[in-house]
Amino acid sequence: MPTLSRLAPCLWFDTNAEPAAQFYTSVFKNSRIVTTTHYGKAGFETHHKPEGSVLTVLFELDGQPFTALNGGPEFTFTEAVSFEINCDSQEEIDYYWETLSAGGDPKAQVCGWLKDKFGLSWQVVPRKMNDYFKETTAASERVMEAMMKMKKLDIAALEKAYAG
Repeated sequence: MPTLSRLAPCLWFDTNAEPAAQFYTSVFKNSRIVTTTHYGKAGFETHHKPEGSVLTVLFELDGQPFTALNGGPEFTFTEAVSFEINCDSQEEIDYYWETLSAGGDPKAQVCGWLKDKFGLSWQVVPRKMNDYFKETTAASERVMEAMMKMKKLDIAALEKAYAG
């Protein structure tokens, strides 16, 4: 078994840890499911999960470790936490946007943010987005104004706004 990373997000699901991990690893290149653990008899009076059902799925997305946990319905995702995907081209933005937003909440699509079919929020952004906002300038203000009108980000339109 591989050594666990010092920091790894743990995503809490009711019962969808395994399908979510399978979906996410199908979306990102260089990704894999590392191991799946199952509930035993211990703790049933607390977790109420059937023996043998999936407890956790350890997986990697492009080398980044994650844990998906079937913990029950008590907690759900909010937009307060999202994962940022830095893209080098419009084709990448289009791919991640279309793939991750399929079956998600269209009302949650704003300024490059989307919510997937499992309720997890993602930011699909150009890699150089932070360069636009290093300093508050007329150019960065134009980019902000353009971005605020978009759902899926358009690199050409952002570059045009930046250039003036």
